[in-house]
Amino acid sequence: MRAITKRFPGVVALDHVDFEVARGEIVALVGENGAGKSTVMKILAGVHQPDAGEIRVDGEPVTIDGPGRAAHLGIAVIYQERAMVDTLDVAGNIFLGREPRRAGPLRLLDRSRMEQLAARHLSRIGAAIVPRMLVSRLSTAQQQLVAIARALSIDARILVLDEPTASLGSDDAERLFGVINDVRARGTAIVYISHRLAEVEAIADRAVVLRDGRNAGALARGDMRRDRLVHLMVGRALESEYASRLGASPAPAGQPRAPRLQIDRVRTARYPGSEISLTVYRGEVLGIAGLIGAGRTELAEAVYGITPRLSGRVLLDGVPLTIATPNDAIRQGICLVPEDRRGRGIVGGMNVRENITLPNLPAFARAGLVNRHAEATAAQEIATNLTVKAPSIEAPIGTLSGGNQQKVVLGRWLACGPRAIVLDEPTQGVDVGAKAEIHRLIRRLADEGAAVVLISSDLEEIVAECDRVAVMHDGRVTGVLDRAQCTPQSIMQLAVA
Repeated sequence: MRAITKRFPGVVALDHVDFEVARGEIVALVGENGAGKSTVMKILAGVHQPDAGEIRVDGEPVTIDGPGRAAHLGIAVIYQERAMVDTLDVAGNIFLGREPRRAGPLRLLDRSRMEQLAARHLSRIGAAIVPRMLVSRLSTAQQQLVAIARALSIDARILVLDEPTASLGSDDAERLFGVINDVRARGTAIVYISHRLAEVEAIADRAVVLRDGRNAGALARGDMRRDRLVHLMVGRALESEYASRLGASPAPAGQPRAPRLQIDRVRTARYPGSEISLTVYRGEVLGIAGLIGAGRTELAEAVYGITPRLSGRVLLDGVPLTIATPNDAIRQGICLVPEDRRGRGIVGGMNVRENITLPNLPAFARAGLVNRHAEATAAQEIATNLTVKAPSIEAPIGTLSGGNQQKVVLGRWLACGPRAIVLDEPTQGVDVGAKAEIHRLIRRLADEGAAVVLISSDLEEIVAECDRVAVMHDGRVTGVLDRAQCTPQSIMQLAVA
C-alpha cells in the first residue's frame, strides 16, 4: 500500500500512509484508537476505497472494489467485532457462502462434509467446539475461535487479524500463536493488529506504527521494545505511569473501610453447585481474575439482573436488594459495563449524546418531556471531561473508535453516581492511551466512594489497578489476595486450582 489517503466528512482518516507485508512475514500494525488502523484494514478488505494511493499484490497494481474482490485476491480479515449469524450453527458460519455441495443437478448441501471440514479447521486451533452447536450458545471467546477457523478455511494468502486474542485466555492465545506461526510457515502474509504490546513483541517480525492517520515509524524485531512502541504511538510515556502503580497501595493507609457491595452465597445457572460470597468495600477496587469459563461474567450478570440467581443475596450498604432486571439494579445504584461493548454496551442506532444520557433521562425531563438543551449540556460536559474523540456529541456512536465508545459507556454511569459498578473487561481492545484514561476513571469512581469490581483477563492490569483480587475457577472463588500477595504467579496458581 503506497501513499494511501482516505477522507471522511470532517476528518482525514489516512494521510499518505505506506504499508507492506511480505510472503511468510508477520507485520504488526499498531497505534491508538482512531490512529487509522481499522481504515487501512477496511481498504485492504474492500469495505472502503482509498481517495488516493496505490495497492499492489505480488507486485501488480490492483483495485479492491469490494469484499468479493478481496477474497478473490486471497485476502481474509478477522474483525475485532465478530460478524456471526447467531441462528446458524458453527459449521454454517465457517462456510457461509461457500457451503460444500453434492454432485448432481440439484446441488444439495453436503452437511456431512461441511461438518467434517469445520471440525478439521476447529481442531487446527485446538477449539473443542461441536460443529452443530448454534453460535448463539457460544461464549465470546468461542465465537472468536470460530471466526479464526472461518478465515483459516479460506487458505488466505494475506490474513489480517484485528485484536484476535482480545477475548481469549492465555492458553487459547498461546494455541492461536502456534496456529499463526504454522500459517506463516506456509507462506501466508499476516497483518497482526493488537493493543497488547507484549504480543506484538513476541510474534511480529516488524511493527508499523500509525498516529493520527499518518506513519509514525516502524521497528524491526530487534528494536521492538514496549517503551519505543508507546512513544511512537502516543508521543508520551504511559508505561512508566502504569508500571509505577505496581506494588503501590492506592488506598490511604489506615482508612476505615465499610462494606458497600456484598455478594452472599450466590449460585448461578452456569455453576449451580457453587456458592460465591464476596465483599467489596466503599472506595475499593476488587479485581476478579480467572481463566475463560471460570464464571466471572456469569456472576456479574447475576448480580446485575441479566440472568436470575438460583440462590443467594446481593446487599448494598447492608441492605438486601431485590434485583430481577437490570433496571432494578440501576435504580438501586448498581451499574454494569458489559464485556460485549458493541452488542450490549452501546446502542448502535443512537448518537453519542443519547448513549451518554440514556439511563438518566428522568433527570432531564419535566412532565415527561426531555429538555434537550439540558441533556446536551450534560452530555457535552461528560464527553469533554473524558476526552471522548468525536466530531460532536451528535455523531453516531458507531463512528467512534472502540476506546472512545468504551469511554462513552463509562461516562453514562459516571453521570448516575453509582454506589457499586461492575466492569467486565473494560479495556479489552483499546489502546494504551485510552486504557490509561479508563484506569483513571476507575480510580475516580473508587475515590468518590463507589465499590468497583474489575473483571479482567489482563493480569498486569489486575495487579496494577486492584486493591484486592478474588480468583475464580469453575464457578467458585479459590482465593482472595491482598495487594501485597498479588502477583501474576499467585493469581495463576489459584486460577488453575
